[in-house]
Amino acid sequence: MNTNKFTLSLLTAAILAAPSAFAAESDLGSALTDGKLSADFNLRYEGVEQDNALKDADALTLRTRINYTTGTFNGFSAAVELENSVALVDDYNDATGEGAGYSVIADPDHTELDQAYLAYKNDKFSGKIGRQVITMDNHRFVGHVGWRQDRQTFDALTLGYQLSDATQATYAYITKRNRIFSDKKDIDSKDHLLNISHKLATGKLTGYAYLLEEDKTGGAEINTYGLRYAGSTKLGENKVTYSAEFATQDNDTLDKSANYFAVDAGTKVASINVNVGYELLGSDDGEYGFATPLATLHKFNGWADQFLGTPKEGLQDIYASVGGKLAGGSWKVVYHDFSADESSDTVDDLGSEIDAVYTKAINKTFKAGIKYAAYNAGDIKVDTDKVWVWVSAKF
Repeated sequence: MNTNKFTLSLLTAAILAAPSAFAAESDLGSALTDGKLSADFNLRYEGVEQDNALKDADALTLRTRINYTTGTFNGFSAAVELENSVALVDDYNDATGEGAGYSVIADPDHTELDQAYLAYKNDKFSGKIGRQVITMDNHRFVGHVGWRQDRQTFDALTLGYQLSDATQATYAYITKRNRIFSDKKDIDSKDHLLNISHKLATGKLTGYAYLLEEDKTGGAEINTYGLRYAGSTKLGENKVTYSAEFATQDNDTLDKSANYFAVDAGTKVASINVNVGYELLGSDDGEYGFATPLATLHKFNGWADQFLGTPKEGLQDIYASVGGKLAGGSWKVVYHDFSADESSDTVDDLGSEIDAVYTKAINKTFKAGIKYAAYNAGDIKVDTDKVWVWVSAKF
């Protein structure tokens, strides 16, 4: 069945089935016609050089996204969003079968229905059904991978309930993961996501259970349970941010398990933002690495994207960053030191990486940026350098 047509049919049926939609025809008409139309564009060059036999990759891609969100009628609203990306320079392996022999730049040409959903919201309850963006906490386990030109969305039912002023519960059931590789590597699934958070005086405590199951014979079944605490406080005149997180994971398909642990702290010294942290994606005796298949992976473990999949030996990432303001824009430099969780005679040092970025808003419509990542290989991988230059616009 064509998923795009199915999603649109589901959206239409849900609208027609809502009894309140017929209560006041003029109000409904206003909600449909007085909505918000928006568009955004991202023109980006990406270059990749690797110390191997692959040819250096160059990509110039233009991503266009057009969205229409209706007004609200008796708590109901709807949205439709189309997304297109075209390669103006295509000397790269797009990870879907085009450009063999080049290094990978995972931005394939595509035109697709990015979102199409019906939503409802009142003082305590919210719901959304259809194709949608879902993110949770810091994107470490559930994210939209917004860095890539084809954003990750999900065919899902999402429910939220405000249990109290301080406590929020969110549940999502996902039937399809619309990944970043056009529609060629999307995954049918039966995923259950439960996230419950409670606000305290100095932060937010979150408990979660992410039960992931690929809907195919032999598909991965991965269950993750965890706790996260993140917040900030004053230390003298400075604000200090901090977070700590622990999770445990069972891969029932492989009969393996592993743990996750992360701590992070940051503050400002003079006009410089300083941040340090440690992240562990554990290993099961060097045979299985902790997995986060729904994450915004580019955000973690270096922008060179060398650890989109955790090595079977696991991964330890000690990192530090500095950043600030310059010439009306923002800059940041990050250093990562990588090592294995379960070392062996051949695998221990997993390399290091230096990342740098500068972004600037030209005006209310246009933004520009330049970004660089240099990965120095250890016992696995190869030296990799990546550079990006982009201009984006929102209307």
